[in-house]
Amino acid sequence: QVQLVESGGGLVQAGGSLELSCAASGSFFSINAMGWFRQVSGKQRELVATITRGGNTVYADSVKGRFTISRDNAKNTVYLQMNSLKPEDTAVYYCSADVVYQFKIAGSWGQGTQVTVSS
Repeated sequence: QVQLVESGGGLVQAGGSLELSCAASGSFFSINAMGWFRQVSGKQRELVATITRGGNTVYADSVKGRFTISRDNAKNTVYLQMNSLKPEDTAVYYCSADVVYQFKIAGSWGQGTQVTVSS
C-alpha cells in the first residue's frame, strides 16, 4: 500500500506564499495522476489542481494564475506552489494519487495539511 505524506502547510498573511509537498512511499508500480484538493469544515472537498504523469495540468478557476502544481516522478512527489494567497484559500489541503499496483489502480489520500491565510 501507499502512504502519502504532506508537508508545508501553515499560517501566512494575505498576499504571501506557501509551498506544499506530498511524497508517496510504499509498495506500488507507479503513480498516474496526482493532485491537490481542499476542504473547509462543513463544505465538500474541492479540486485545487491535478497533474498527470506526463505533466498535463488542470486548475480550479479560483486558483488559476496564483497556484502552480508540479511533480517529480523519480521522487513520487507532487508540489503545490501557492502565491498571492487570499483568506478564502484557508482550508485543509489533501494530496491525492492514482496508484498503480500489480492488479489494480486505486486512489489514495494524504492525511491533510492546514493552510491558514490571515487578512
